[in-house]
Amino acid sequence: MTADVPHRTTVSRVTDRPGDASPFALGLLLRRAHWRAAAVMEEALRPLGIELRHFAVLIVLVDRGATVQRDLVAATGSDKAGIMRVVDDLERKGLAVRKAVPGDRRVRAVDITPQGIELFDAAHVAATPLAERLVAELGPGEPEQLMDLLTRFAHPADGEA
Repeated sequence: MTADVPHRTTVSRVTDRPGDASPFALGLLLRRAHWRAAAVMEEALRPLGIELRHFAVLIVLVDRGATVQRDLVAATGSDKAGIMRVVDDLERKGLAVRKAVPGDRRVRAVDITPQGIELFDAAHVAATPLAERLVAELGPGEPEQLMDLLTRFAHPADGEA
């Protein structure tokens, strides 16, 4: 005896190939784009002795100034233990320091050091030619268009996550 299985006429199999109409295609393409961009940025950071996870924290510190560790977790999409390790690494390298937060002995804020700012600036100089190589396949104006679209996608006007 055979089970009654509904017959499907069309099945969309998810891939990340160009032209995939699957509802998962956008997420898969963004993941592939992230892997590619992250690999290029890691290449720029490697000679400076840091990784992308370190640089993500430096970006937050440059943008916000001294930041408590729990806010670094949220800002970088990391977890508490991961941020502790990254901040430990940054402190060992002299790129960041932990400071007491007035009024709360249990909380520590992390701040970038002058050496951290120098490295942050050096990373941008090192990444520029690699970033240009990353978008070399795009036509005139398309790198700017891609940045605009991704910015609006990642930061919707109504604050949706």
